[in-house]
Amino acid sequence: MTKAAVCSAEAPAAIGPYSQAIRAGGFLFVSGQVPLDPRTGTLVPGGVAEQTQRVLDNLAAVLRAGGLTLAEVVKTTVFMTDLGRFAEMNEVYAKAFPAPAPARATVQVSALPRGAQVEIEAVAWGGG
Repeated sequence: MTKAAVCSAEAPAAIGPYSQAIRAGGFLFVSGQVPLDPRTGTLVPGGVAEQTQRVLDNLAAVLRAGGLTLAEVVKTTVFMTDLGRFAEMNEVYAKAFPAPAPARATVQVSALPRGAQVEIEAVAWGGG
């Protein structure tokens, strides 16, 4: 099996030594997306709901670059700095994924890059 990087100009550029996504076989592994505006590279204004929407937009952009959509996502991991804001994140998240929703883990972390409140990574299946 070979692996290949997938990159989108419609999502923030990697801010470290990693790829936005890696295709391996029928899977696309999307690196954690934070709520940066891809045009400015700055954190979007607002709270958890606004940040979650930007994260999902960034995630969708990387998936599109790999020829996939949110409908092909099979697993996500959501990182939050405050699980007390889970309901706000979950309301936005639920609108993004058609049934059946992907498997998911949600964890609280002490900090995220650039002061983000939410980060989401995903695995999508495009192999048929």
